Amino acid sequence: MKNFRLPILTILILTVLTPACTNLDEKLYTQVSVDDFGKNQEQINALVGSIYSGLKLHGIDWDTYLTMDGLSSDMIAIPGYKGGDWSEPMYKESMQHKWNASSSGFNESFFGPSSNIALCNQIFYQIDINKAIAPDLKEQILAEIRGVRAFWYYILCDHYGNVPIVTDFLDKSQPVTKPRAEVYNFIVSELNDIKDKLRRDVATPASYGKMTRGAAYMLLAKMYLNAQEWNPAGGTKWQECIQACDTVLSMPYQLEKWDINFVPNNHISREAIFSAAFKSGGTGRQNNIALNTLHYFDPIALGLSISPWNGIAANPAYVKEFDPADARYAASFLIGPMKDPSGNIIMTPHGRPLIHTVDMVMNEPGPDGWGWINQEEGARIKKWEFEPGLSNSMENDFHIFRLADVYLMKAEAILRNGGSNGEATTLVNAIRARAFADPSKLYGSVTLETVYKERRFELAWEGFTRQDMIRYGKFLAARPPFKPFVSDKKYLLYAIPQAAIDANNKLEQNDGY
Repeated sequence: MKNFRLPILTILILTVLTPACTNLDEKLYTQVSVDDFGKNQEQINALVGSIYSGLKLHGIDWDTYLTMDGLSSDMIAIPGYKGGDWSEPMYKESMQHKWNASSSGFNESFFGPSSNIALCNQIFYQIDINKAIAPDLKEQILAEIRGVRAFWYYILCDHYGNVPIVTDFLDKSQPVTKPRAEVYNFIVSELNDIKDKLRRDVATPASYGKMTRGAAYMLLAKMYLNAQEWNPAGGTKWQECIQACDTVLSMPYQLEKWDINFVPNNHISREAIFSAAFKSGGTGRQNNIALNTLHYFDPIALGLSISPWNGIAANPAYVKEFDPADARYAASFLIGPMKDPSGNIIMTPHGRPLIHTVDMVMNEPGPDGWGWINQEEGARIKKWEFEPGLSNSMENDFHIFRLADVYLMKAEAILRNGGSNGEATTLVNAIRARAFADPSKLYGSVTLETVYKERRFELAWEGFTRQDMIRYGKFLAARPPFKPFVSDKKYLLYAIPQAAIDANNKLEQNDGY
């Protein structure tokens, strides 16, 4: 495992939920004061562009919240490989629901969004005071910034629930914790206020990766979908979710051939609603899925020129839920023998055939059942296509939100709201039809459990498993062999990192920690 990134957390601690200056854009203007910057179009573009660079945090890497979500749910398994790789306590703590406020695995999921919120507040201030920008354009830009900020609050609301709400760049006071319901209502209010002020040219090259009207309605649908968990006193919002989904469905997005969403140049997908854009060889955090998941010797078989870290693998039980006839099964998971150009199965450094198995066998288990597995075990991430000859980070963007999810959200909300089963079935089958050549694999009717399973098949590795399991009441359940017990309900939220509380004594720890 690569520990050289850990000092980054020290920098992030200094910016946690304060109006700090953090410019994530690749073009830096460190010698220009806040008051002087943003006087021409190039500088305005650079300012606004920096809020989108921060979206690179939304991806699969060794320390991102998507990886921790997968581990704390039943999507990802990293028991620790023979030789000691990926054996840090953070992975075991997450899989076994034994984390606490000092667990390092959840630092990035708190400090990353908090730092990006601080950046949005700074950029909002710089645009707001600029008298040279035309009023209509300024309104749109400010709405964009608020939309991206709302996205980061959505991430915090999902994971931590009770967090400060900071919107004023000039306010230097230490912020206090707000209850989750207030955070939820703040996000919904922000989105409702800006949704029709945002650009409407969705699914175009010019709007790709931007906070558009479509992205705002998509985020609203997510908020309404999870209202029963995040703001139970406000009641369920199934009809509101359906209406938000319908607005997105009325826009010029379209379902693509499934794999178009995951190829190296997947920016062409008209299914993409909101995306984190990556560049092979780019600076800062990039798409390092290949490095994080592949075995050291997999590049020999795959024709790649990288040195991967042999890490992230799929939980066997998750993989076994798939129908092997489902095209998404083979496309999502790298399974089976890895062969050299001569057709011979590659051998691992421990003299074992490099065959990625679905199952993982614990060796030398301790009293808690925890041990180590052989290097080659575990299905690896294959969903984002590895470009032949890949020698650096991956070009593939990460679609944070895409249209398939809208179909499935609407189907779930219809069923929960007592609506038409026929309509819900049609929506689910529109997604499922892309995965099966045999029409008999389509559903005659669907249930909530059917929709839950289809979300798992369609959205594997995309960061929704934890959220879905919580909404369906499955997150705390036992998951042998990694977690053979029911978890305490406190684990429905992460612990506020102790480092954040040490930096701001007005922060309140979540219940149970």
